[in-house]
Amino acid sequence: MEWRLDKFLTQIPVGTRSQVKDMIKKGRVCVNGVHASKPELKVDPENDSITLDGKKLFYSQYAYYMLNKPVGVITATMDKKKETVLDLLDDKRKDLFPVGRLDIDTEGLLLITNDGELCHRLLSPKHHVDKCYFAKTDLPIPADAVKKFEEGIDLGDFTSMPAKLEIIGDCEAKVIVQEGKFHQVKRMFEAVGVTVVYLKRLSMGSLKLDETLATGDSRALTQEELECLKES
Repeated sequence: MEWRLDKFLTQIPVGTRSQVKDMIKKGRVCVNGVHASKPELKVDPENDSITLDGKKLFYSQYAYYMLNKPVGVITATMDKKKETVLDLLDDKRKDLFPVGRLDIDTEGLLLITNDGELCHRLLSPKHHVDKCYFAKTDLPIPADAVKKFEEGIDLGDFTSMPAKLEIIGDCEAKVIVQEGKFHQVKRMFEAVGVTVVYLKRLSMGSLKLDETLATGDSRALTQEELECLKES
């Protein structure tokens, strides 16, 4: 699969887009032994030898992206009518998929990868991976909601696992859950008498949303982020 050289370098990642263009301009990047002078140069990472300051850069079998999902985009690999989270990525490889899901009206952290083993680990109930959300509600959140969340809430078709609720304002809270069932967070708030009007995922396991990442933008995980996430 061919990439623009600058996009390949930002996805490894070795720097931001502006830093990568500066590297190319200064002659620090070579493709098959020849200094690359154009960011738009097409390269095939699987077959071309790409070096930075003489050090070979390797194409990874697995890709890991952090997306700041916007409202209005669906968490799916493809859809004929609506924009999907994969449509927002520069990487167009066919084997990428989102880890879990966020509702169409929920924004924030979404991990996208092609690593099935990591996906299974993060979503498996037995691993109890924390997922933290920031929520705004239509009415003040009752104080006894904290205890109810801790005890688990009967939602009719299932009882939620114990969750941690931190009320940070009359109509604002952070909640940490270890499940990810359909509309679960919203239903838990409804069970204590309030309706969620805004919901944003802040973290999943050790992985925290990069607040410098604009809504709709994505970036590759750093090696440190990936290693910590695998230990979550």
